[in-house]
Amino acid sequence: MQAGAQAPASVIWQVNSFDVNASVQQTERLLNGVATINATNVGNGPGRTLTLRLNAKASVKSVTVGGAAANYRQRPEPRGDLQQVEITFPAAVAPNATVSATVTYSLPVESNSGLTAISPIATQFLPLAFWYPMPNTPYSVRGADTAPFHLTVNIPNAISSGVEKAGAAGSVTFDQSLYGQPFFLQGDWDKLEGAADAKGVIVMLEKGAGADDRKHAEALMAFTAAARAFFAAALGPAPEATLRLVAVRRGAGFSDAGTVLFDADTLRLPKLDAATALSLAETVARLWVGGQTPVRGEGGGVLRDALVRFLATQFLEKQFGADAVKSELYRQRLAYATVAQRDGPLARASQLDSTYFASVPNRGAMFWRLVDRRLGHQELMGVLRATLQSGKSDPNGFNLASVREALVMRGGESLKALLAQQLEQVVDTDLMVGLPVQRNAEWVSALRNLGSIDVTVTVAATTEQGQEVRADAIVPAKNFGEAVFKTTSKIVRVEVDPDKLYPQLDYGNDMVPRGKDLSAALNEASLQLGAQDFAKAEATARAMLATAPRFQDAQIILARALLGQNRVEEAERLFRASLEEPLPFAATVAWANIGLGEIAMKRNQAAEAVKRFNDAVVASRDYPSSLAARAARIRAEAAANSAPPVDETARAFITQLSQAVVSNKKAELESRIISGELVRFINGSIGTEAWETKVVRTEQLNANLVAADVQIRASKLGTVGSGTAVLMLARTPAGWKLSGIELFEVR
Repeated sequence: MQAGAQAPASVIWQVNSFDVNASVQQTERLLNGVATINATNVGNGPGRTLTLRLNAKASVKSVTVGGAAANYRQRPEPRGDLQQVEITFPAAVAPNATVSATVTYSLPVESNSGLTAISPIATQFLPLAFWYPMPNTPYSVRGADTAPFHLTVNIPNAISSGVEKAGAAGSVTFDQSLYGQPFFLQGDWDKLEGAADAKGVIVMLEKGAGADDRKHAEALMAFTAAARAFFAAALGPAPEATLRLVAVRRGAGFSDAGTVLFDADTLRLPKLDAATALSLAETVARLWVGGQTPVRGEGGGVLRDALVRFLATQFLEKQFGADAVKSELYRQRLAYATVAQRDGPLARASQLDSTYFASVPNRGAMFWRLVDRRLGHQELMGVLRATLQSGKSDPNGFNLASVREALVMRGGESLKALLAQQLEQVVDTDLMVGLPVQRNAEWVSALRNLGSIDVTVTVAATTEQGQEVRADAIVPAKNFGEAVFKTTSKIVRVEVDPDKLYPQLDYGNDMVPRGKDLSAALNEASLQLGAQDFAKAEATARAMLATAPRFQDAQIILARALLGQNRVEEAERLFRASLEEPLPFAATVAWANIGLGEIAMKRNQAAEAVKRFNDAVVASRDYPSSLAARAARIRAEAAANSAPPVDETARAFITQLSQAVVSNKKAELESRIISGELVRFINGSIGTEAWETKVVRTEQLNANLVAADVQIRASKLGTVGSGTAVLMLARTPAGWKLSGIELFEVR
């Protein structure tokens, strides 16, 4: 390049604010929107057009710029199921100048989902539905646009983030001063507000929540407040923001600008589960990372998702202890292992990549743990605190480039090389360890590094007395090294990088004697258990626990394998120990209670079995555990003669529903189902000749929702099938309607 040559002119739009007016039309199943985007040209060239992205099904009615009608054209967006709306300005927008564009549009919602739903019981529009126009989506390397927003929604009982105010004619507005994305949901909740340390924390419980649910909600508020205090001590004063914890039946896990959606059944669990704890902690961390300081620039996922997960895990370790969090770290490693062989550079990942959600939050959290260990925890926190603070006033916000620069200033060239390898290159690290040999008064294991960067690593050895001895070693790239253990005791096991700080292609050769990697072993044990090869499942589970003692999945498989071999007392001890975990996964709680329920049935303790199976139903989040728990609960209630009475109004409705199914009149069936739900079920019912439903059990889940366990016998086109199902019935102003089918085992 010649001296004095100028970089080519570029136009980069940075959103300053969103102003969205959303009008939901229940009957038409339509959202009418008016969205104003205020943006600044932060590039170095004049901006003549602004391209917005919007849901492909949206219909644009008009566009104005500065209040005057503007020309625009629409075309498909190559990334995602979106469309582009390219707006042409009447005059070029100079660098650092600001422009406002308003788009009037409508978005039909054919069927409800966790992202978009219009119904009389629960309406919601989340950002990944692309229900409002934005210049940049999560599919770009820069990530989605976030900015302060003003949102008006025309329906009552709506929830978003920010400061809530009542509007005209039953509408509600939200003013969000943090950087976020417009979203809203509407439902029927009871509100519980925190006090003292939990002031500013709100839990929205399902309508009709009982005393136990409220007690658990208070525990959630206390946990969230503790997270806020933890991050304030680490990252600086907390922003003034209301934290809303919203119990939902769909969309759990979403969070933005202080609002988080969590599974409503969480409040019925005996203690906080690991997934919910992580989600709440990440929500609070994002008040700092991306909330009061915007995340901008390429590689934002390394901060927005990876750093946030690392910080959340740090808080969980503080709350529950390092050992209790190990199962979450195993989960992160397992999630990354599924995509390790096809993963790309961390700093170039976008949500359009099929590996993104398995890689960036999990491998990214491992990366930050590695930096934390290399630089030192206090040094890392100092860098993050300083860059977050400076990013508040920096037009470039909190960005990966500035964080890297600050880290290198503290950590030097060796850290610079580590950052470059971990962020810019495809992972090729693969560490190997050799059998230990005695050398004089020491034991030595050879090490090999197949990757392209030097590693400084801890190596753990176990003596025949069961004592652990650790040694540090440096293994050059594409080369060999050795670990020297200062002990005369015989070493029987060695593992390189026992804390698994380094993302690797293969974790199976990290130890001798060599065993299977956790991912392969877990799959094998699950297949063995499914095939009722209990002895082999036991052996595989014990091998996993030898390398990962706090691995909850392995402990549950071991307990189930022992129960399958009728080793009841051993199984019972493991199931009870699983329930004593300080931070259990919901699946752990579900399967442990299923196991204890089966043991109670073996002992003719039907009432105890009912309690255990009921707890398992509450905890189940996956199809297999839910199916097993519900079927077992019905059997136990029959044995205990304690089946609850069936709701007769629900039974009568289900009879009407069965008649509607065989009427072969689509309108007749649609009238019995919540608008927008079960569209495929409705279309697939055409041609059904017989549909007989027997209601076995009903359960009130909240003031307006009932779950009905049913037996179905159906015939379609001469084929007869039978089995069980769980129907979800919602109480509406028009009476009961079918809102979902949780399980369907009609074959």
